[in-house]
Amino acid sequence: MRVLKYTMVCLILAGGAARAFAGYTPDFDGGVDVKLAIQAAIESAASAGGLVPEVPGRAEPGQRVWVSIERSAAAALDRELFKSLPLAQNQRIAIYEVDPSELGALADGMHRALRKAPGFFAHDTLEAALEDLKAPPAQPARAYTVDQAQRVAQTLALVKEESIVSVIASLSSYKNRYYRGATGVDSSKWLQRLWGKYAEGRPDISVAPFKHASFPQESVILTMQGAAEPEKVIVIGGHLDSIAGGGDSPAPGADDNASGVAVTNEVIRALVEGGYRPAKTIKFIAFAAEEAGLRGSGEVAAAFKKAGVAVEGMLNLDMVNYKGSAKDIYFVSDNTSADQNAFLGKLIDTYLGYSWGSIKCGYGCSDHASWTKNGYPASLPFESMFNQCNPFIHKATDTLAQTGGRAEHALKFARLAAAYAVELAK
Repeated sequence: MRVLKYTMVCLILAGGAARAFAGYTPDFDGGVDVKLAIQAAIESAASAGGLVPEVPGRAEPGQRVWVSIERSAAAALDRELFKSLPLAQNQRIAIYEVDPSELGALADGMHRALRKAPGFFAHDTLEAALEDLKAPPAQPARAYTVDQAQRVAQTLALVKEESIVSVIASLSSYKNRYYRGATGVDSSKWLQRLWGKYAEGRPDISVAPFKHASFPQESVILTMQGAAEPEKVIVIGGHLDSIAGGGDSPAPGADDNASGVAVTNEVIRALVEGGYRPAKTIKFIAFAAEEAGLRGSGEVAAAFKKAGVAVEGMLNLDMVNYKGSAKDIYFVSDNTSADQNAFLGKLIDTYLGYSWGSIKCGYGCSDHASWTKNGYPASLPFESMFNQCNPFIHKATDTLAQTGGRAEHALKFARLAAAYAVELAK
């Protein structure tokens, strides 16, 4: 670490990296502003396509994060990381303090040993981690109705496979979308620009990054303001990042999870093209750092809860383009809302005619879990049975070519998500 920082300062003093940071020139007589100089190096590294170096205010090796994980999973991994006693635990969950540089290896180990990804929560503070030992708050009962047939039909007619393919291709063209890497940052910026186009001529639509203090990749939020009850919010989204072993390894992540982001984008595109204006607010979110312990969605959901945002439903789209099982769509039944899952099944039966079933995915398996533990109704429709899911994920071979360059399976999820948006945001 000291060698890296010394090397960075030497490069900065040479003048090359500093020029990448607009508005900052080192004063060699009066001294160098180290924070600005390091930021200059970050900008230079990002433009060169490398990993984003460590920077004050962001987690780095030598700092710590706190992980909540099922005790059985920690025992199954048998890693040095979990040789010591947990800081705290209950009958099911244990809390460990770890180096953030271990998160990628932990996620990779969970995927290889238990087929869970990530299967744990990572937190910047011990206090936040300890909250995971508590039972999630009870969700208020609500009635779900299905009565927007005309509007749903109009929207479904606008949902297209071709545009889903286009977004998957664009996102999976990055070497990876690692949450601490320059390409992870770049992919977030690309999506912000894409979603920004939907706001043109629509004052009710806005796009903003959600910045995370401990890592550079930003989550992206498109808000479609409700016309009648804007204080009530529907969330639709999935994670933006990708990983395959080490942080800088090739990880195109076409299915995991360019497919979920592409489906989220397709719902936005269809609603905008159709001139749809919801009664309630819809927030479409691409989450950063899911593979590192649901860090992006964890921070976003916690911020919503702290602000008292009335989230009426959350739909998580994670891996939707590989049909490995007989049925079309499988709803995760654990750590989700049973009532909302039944509502989604009714949407399929009423409007889509697909076959569907139920599966379990365990603790912290994807971003819906962040919303469930904050007391919000959340669901995860998945592409297959878990033991038959895409065998290429978390590898350099998770490419669009594995589905023949098509998005036929993802189209089903886009149609479901569009129906969900129209029926829930009415």
